[in-house]
Amino acid sequence: MRSAALFFELLLLLPITLVRPFVGVILWSWFSFMNPHRLVYGGIALAVPWAMLIFFGTLFGCLAAREPKRLPVNAFTILVALFLVMITITTAFALGPWDDVLNKYEIVAKSFLFLLITCALLSSRERIHALVWVLVLSLAFFGIKGGGFTLLGGGVNKVFGPESTMIGDNNHLATALLVCLPLMNYLRMESRHPIMRYGITAAMVLTLFAVVGSYSRGALLALGAVSAYFWWKSPGKIVSGALLVIAVATAIMFMPESWMDRMHSIQDYNADDSAMGRLDIWSVAWQMAIQRPLVGGGFFATYTQPVVNMFVPGGTPRAVHSIWFEVLGEHGFPTFFVWFGMTIAGAVYARRAIKLATGVPGLEWSVNLARMIQVSIIAYLVGGTFLSLCYWDYYFTMLAAAVAVYEVVKATIPQPTVAARLGARAMPARMALSR
Repeated sequence: MRSAALFFELLLLLPITLVRPFVGVILWSWFSFMNPHRLVYGGIALAVPWAMLIFFGTLFGCLAAREPKRLPVNAFTILVALFLVMITITTAFALGPWDDVLNKYEIVAKSFLFLLITCALLSSRERIHALVWVLVLSLAFFGIKGGGFTLLGGGVNKVFGPESTMIGDNNHLATALLVCLPLMNYLRMESRHPIMRYGITAAMVLTLFAVVGSYSRGALLALGAVSAYFWWKSPGKIVSGALLVIAVATAIMFMPESWMDRMHSIQDYNADDSAMGRLDIWSVAWQMAIQRPLVGGGFFATYTQPVVNMFVPGGTPRAVHSIWFEVLGEHGFPTFFVWFGMTIAGAVYARRAIKLATGVPGLEWSVNLARMIQVSIIAYLVGGTFLSLCYWDYYFTMLAAAVAVYEVVKATIPQPTVAARLGARAMPARMALSR
């Protein structure tokens, strides 16, 4: 029944992408982040290549439809395009099994190519807001479900995400939910109806319980970092600090002794096989970057025993479990700096949006969203230190939203005000030349 409902729903929505490509962006984001076809448990909906149909339908719509679209040329979009070029080069020199390498390259390249399409179509506040709703709902579903599971089960069992997806693992899901939480708070702040605000608040509480119920030690560290940064960014530090302490302490105190034992094992990482395995594979990835600094080992290099033996004889092949070492090991230093540059660019544009919009009537939404994206960036960087989430399109789509916020704010405010608030360095080139 679910499969048939999803099938006919998408059958009606897909043609719309041909004339309204932004609908394709919403559909693509929903499928990429939530994977609804993985929740139908078989049937016709699971057999259809929806992602491919949405991709080409949206691409056709961008070329043929008259819907407003313009790819902004800025640091972020340039870095995204450069990243696509760089991983294409490193893939040509990859050492892993060719079929696996090409399959991973196709998935990653398609995600970042669609990211450019998303950037071109995020041209208004309404579209940014709609995308944020998709970002939130796609993960809040698992946060609400996981939080309820934790509460009803007394926190005894781990919370997992949907199978065969990037967030299927308990650790990945926990970090993903932490990235989503600040965006949920943005929607809470922007919602006018009290029922909506209370509903989102309840969803945030359940999501917090889902994070704790994942038994993820890395997520616990990320939760601490997010809480500290959120408190620092909050205007009312006493009230927000008290609420954060109460919420986090309540969730932790609810968990059983087995959870406490799991978290305390962070101190004894030398005796933990999982932690030591991470350190070993980080060493392998580092050697790949050192010995092949320009191209690394390519996709799937750390998963292949013969390739691992080339750099660390006798090393154990496995997932890297670190966004930093995974990019370094697979692509080398130049691509790593381009990859990390996208985060720097997103953070800088969020900060610029805050500087431009603070105190401007009607732009409070942009300040709130940019600040919450800053918190989400911290969650990703801390939680991702222990996870293989370096190509997670959810995160980079969020960065694209931060850039879009800046572009919309800059277009709303008179150029002299932009120049005065950001300084001459941030002025458009044509304004600097006209002086």
